[in-house]
Amino acid sequence: MQSRKHTRGRTAASPLRRIRFFTILGLLIPLSLISVLIWAMAQIQPGPSPSGTAPAFPRDTPSLILAGEGQEASWQLRLVNSTHPLPGDWNPDLSVIDPITGENFDSRALEYLRAMLDAMEREGLQPLVCSGYRSYESQEAIFQQNVETALCQGYTQEEAEEQAALWVMPPGCSEHQSGLAADIVSAENQNLDETQEDTPEQAWLHAHCQEYGFILRYPQDKTELTGVNYEPWHYRYVGEEAARDIMSQGLCLEEYAAPPG
Repeated sequence: MQSRKHTRGRTAASPLRRIRFFTILGLLIPLSLISVLIWAMAQIQPGPSPSGTAPAFPRDTPSLILAGEGQEASWQLRLVNSTHPLPGDWNPDLSVIDPITGENFDSRALEYLRAMLDAMEREGLQPLVCSGYRSYESQEAIFQQNVETALCQGYTQEEAEEQAALWVMPPGCSEHQSGLAADIVSAENQNLDETQEDTPEQAWLHAHCQEYGFILRYPQDKTELTGVNYEPWHYRYVGEEAARDIMSQGLCLEEYAAPPG
């Protein structure tokens, strides 16, 4: 009886073992093929950089978009001036800098502006962004106001427009319309004139703005290149690497974004 039962048990188990064997084999073969495929793909991937490690953050490069030229480039390095106007449908994504002043800035760069202002306040300074983004209509109104002022001083219409453009760019050509420019003054001196450079806020900004990706956009010795008079209060976001290069080499954005020859 026992021998018979034992024989039956072995006979019944044989098909089950065969089923399990082929089931396992059916799983192993696809897994093996996948492993081989993964190994083969790994062999054709580019190897690590010579240093063996990738940078923690992507760095800005001076490959640019010059407005109106259709070249691929970094958004923060867009050159905006009288010869490189913004497209008519320019509409940046904006965020509020400060709900009290209501000034806006490009959302992609706002955190860097806020970090810079916070650092200044920790030093006991009182920075104030008196102008950020401007719409086409706002820029046109400011420009026309400056033209009218020049006309009242005896300039012809053409001369008045030229004089106005030394301080306020015509609509479409102003960096304020890009959303990447900010006029930063001392809360104790809100005059937009050369007295700003004597404030501790401007001394700090001139020394540290590049650490946050900003540059002094219209330096005193670059008026012929920028077409704009010296504005010690006007800062432009270009990204940290570009800012360090521009400020350390004493360049303006025209030289960096569109070098001669």
